[in-house]
Amino acid sequence: MKQHSAPAIYIQLKNRVTVPKGKGVTLGDIAFLIAEPELKESLESILLMKPEQSDGNLILIDLLMVIPRIYELVPEADIEPIGEGRTIVQIESSVERRKPSVAMFVLVWLLLFFGSALTIMNFHADVNMQEVQIRIVEMITGHRDEHPVVFQIAYSVGIGFGMVIFFNHLFKKKWNEEPTPLEVEMYLYQKNIDQYVINEEYSKMRRRGENQPENVEDGR
Repeated sequence: MKQHSAPAIYIQLKNRVTVPKGKGVTLGDIAFLIAEPELKESLESILLMKPEQSDGNLILIDLLMVIPRIYELVPEADIEPIGEGRTIVQIESSVERRKPSVAMFVLVWLLLFFGSALTIMNFHADVNMQEVQIRIVEMITGHRDEHPVVFQIAYSVGIGFGMVIFFNHLFKKKWNEEPTPLEVEMYLYQKNIDQYVINEEYSKMRRRGENQPENVEDGR
């Protein structure tokens, strides 16, 4: 007599997904699945929840919610979780996005431009950069020039060129595949936001008396 082995289902939850407002959240929306072809489509169509207005625009779904729904469809399944055990679902508003404001863009650009310029000028004033440049030119040429314009122009161009290299970005062009410092900071900011949302959602579950995994405070 042949024994049928339990079908293996490998599941990896996505870190963060966006779902249109009014649409139910399915397993296929929040997870990558590896399963037998005849099971995969049915698994991906499992409806996990229908977001309501009271849920807000950020919802946490973890494996403790997902696994029972899989067993309802495939009772004998051998579920193998991979990676993180939770995902954040962001509900996308149906309201059309406002067009970027040109006036706001110009205002922010001017604030950044003059703020950066004042920062550089204050630094140069603190270290007496003009005298330093005069001394450098004197060391190179052998005579003192109170207004080393050529050196100052080259120095100014060098500052701009150095900033382009440091930020690895010129308009839409990147010099290599390495992330820019701004991209790294944005990544860390988003990661901290996600961890805060996770902790807050588990706190709500705790107050409601629902089960929650251990070690969520440190992201494990």
